[in-house]
Amino acid sequence: MSYRKEKLEEQIRRIVSELLIREIKDPRIGFATITGVELARDYTTARIGVSVLGEPRDLRKTLEGIQSATPFIQHRLGKSLGIRVTPRISFYLDSSIAEGTRMVNLLNNLEEAERAGERTDDVDGERPADGEPADE
Repeated sequence: MSYRKEKLEEQIRRIVSELLIREIKDPRIGFATITGVELARDYTTARIGVSVLGEPRDLRKTLEGIQSATPFIQHRLGKSLGIRVTPRISFYLDSSIAEGTRMVNLLNNLEEAERAGERTDDVDGERPADGEPADE
């Protein structure tokens, strides 16, 4: 990957993020985060990853709001980038943040379950010493 492409992807991500925060006032757009930009080799298309936290209904509404704001975002992106051909943008749902949150919750629940198991062993008063097999 070329340095110019990486720089342009980062610039697109920053501009779109700022537009979502400061200039797009669509009430359908909830807590959305721009997670990344995939720019084509010829710089004509850019796929923008959006992560939305919340219920599935909120997710659908946020994506609808972003899709309706796409022409505005495209126009502002063209003015801000200052390159000959403005990439045609499209948005896709990036569930990596939601999956990461789910994994952390699973690990926390597992840790709590293990602690609860240790507490029940302590209550019995017959906790096996290290290296000794537990009675089953």
